Amino acid sequence: MPNKWSRMFPGQAWQVAEARHFVAALLEGEEAGLVDDAVLIVGELAANAVRHTRSGWYRGWFLVVIGFTDDLLRIQVTDQGSDDEPMVRSVNTPVNEGGRGLLLVDACAKGWGVKDRPDGARCIWVELARVSG
Repeated sequence: MPNKWSRMFPGQAWQVAEARHFVAALLEGEEAGLVDDAVLIVGELAANAVRHTRSGWYRGWFLVVIGFTDDLLRIQVTDQGSDDEPMVRSVNTPVNEGGRGLLLVDACAKGWGVKDRPDGARCIWVELARVSG
């Protein structure tokens, strides 16, 4: 199996589920907890891309890249950027609905970060530990 897979999705809300299915299919045979965490993370990042960035605009897109090493799974979701910085909200921050996706990502991840691209796009990367077996 190649060590990196990618797929571009239209920036529409219903494509978030397609991104989750893409990741679940790639991780078939991996440890169930890893699959669950990866699917959750991709769903959160893709939803954020569609809701909070230019990816959700007309003809927008987001890109999902899944990379494998022996001990890590690296997830990258690239969106078309925004004027706002991604931030982890506290559980004590009053938010009517949602707003805590990056808190979930942070709880699941071995590491994660944000990389702005020169073209205005933004990549959020997440690393998850793979269980050797």
